[in-house]
Parts: sequence; structure tokens; C-alpha cells
Amino acid sequence: MTGRVLEVAQAGVVPYAEALEWQRSIAQARIDGRLANDLLLLLEHPAVVTLGRNSDAAHLLSRDGVDVFETERGGDVTFHGPGQLVGYPIIDLSRHTPDLHWYLRTLEQALIEALGELGIPAERNPGYTGVWTRGGSRKIASIGIHVKQWVTWHGFALNVTTDLSQFERIVPCGIAGVEMTSIQRERGAGSGERELWDETVAAVIRGFEAAFGVAARVIDDVEHLRHATAS
Repeated sequence: MTGRVLEVAQAGVVPYAEALEWQRSIAQARIDGRLANDLLLLLEHPAVVTLGRNSDAAHLLSRDGVDVFETERGGDVTFHGPGQLVGYPIIDLSRHTPDLHWYLRTLEQALIEALGELGIPAERNPGYTGVWTRGGSRKIASIGIHVKQWVTWHGFALNVTTDLSQFERIVPCGIAGVEMTSIQRERGAGSGERELWDETVAAVIRGFEAAFGVAARVIDDVEHLRHATAS
């Protein structure tokens, strides 16, 4: 460890529009120096489809029943919904390595470490961003980021108990023929959904500690964080 602290806020279920404004505010607080440490915001969204800067309209197959948001993150189209752990790392890369490729690969590594701890061998798929099961056959985590003055926001979506049929709405990340999977599907019967969720959150936090060389500190008062970082 290098003495760097990563604060972790577990925010529960947050509508996408609200979470987007919140992470923008946190990122600005980090840029301005009002937030002393990097922060990982962990939450869940109600069903929503988001379009990255490089989205192709043809990759949105159906918007029935869900809101659709255009965002500033990189990447194509993705789905967020119940049972999916969404992580928004607000990290000042100038205090780590100011390189976007390094950040993307390290973010992937954090998730690979977490999945390994959960008994799911995972890896990168050359030429793509995100995390796949071993052999590159099924995608389990999507990644899309934005950076301003070397401070990151947006982040990753890790399928835990996600209803995988929801991905039929889109061409996930614009990759034709990709098969999406989840931790629940890969692990099979066993842990209950709440237990699996808590186990995943703990593994992801440890994955970030290992990959980024930080010490995680969970924030107890998430509402205080919300008010303290308001624009």
C-alpha cells in the first residue's frame, strides 16, 4: 500500500439521472480539492439504457419501458438495472498514473481480482474494453469512463443477479453476437441474492485495493457526502 485512501460509498438504488448529477458533483469536488480522497460510488439503478459518446443508434433495438440517456462516457450502448452492481470511481489519476489506458486496464484488473475471489475465472478480451469469463466467451462486466483534468467518473457495470434478457434491448457495447452473463449464472445455485450481492461488493472493494494499491474506507454517512459535494 502507498498510503492512498479510497473512500467507498454504498448508495443503494439510485435513479440514473440523479446518480449522473451526483457523480459529476463529486468529480468537481475532487478537481477543486474539496474532496481529499478518491472515492468509489457503488449503487444499483432502476432499468435504464445509456448511450456513450460513440454510440450507434442501430445498437438500441428497443426502448419500450425504459428511459434512455445520452452521456459523456466513452463506449457504445449499455443496460443498467436491478441486480447489477454499478461502480463510479472518482479517481484523481494525477496521483496514480495519468494515463487512460493504464486506468482502463487497472479498472478491468480490479474486477478480474474480484471475480477470481468469487470463484469465477475472468480475463480481458483483446481488442475490447470490459471483463469476460475465461476464454472470452461471455461478457460479465462493461466499462465506460469520462475524464476531466485527470479526474475520472462513470465506470463499470458488473452483472450480479441481473435479468440477462434485458440485454436483448440492445447490442451490448456494440459487439454483435456477444453473450452477456452474470455472477449468479456462472456460480449456479447456492447463495441467496442478498448474500451474493454483499459478497460481490466486498470482493470488488478488495479488488480495487489490490489493483490500485489503495486502502479502502467505507463511508457510513452517505447523505453527508451528498451534501458535502453538492455543486
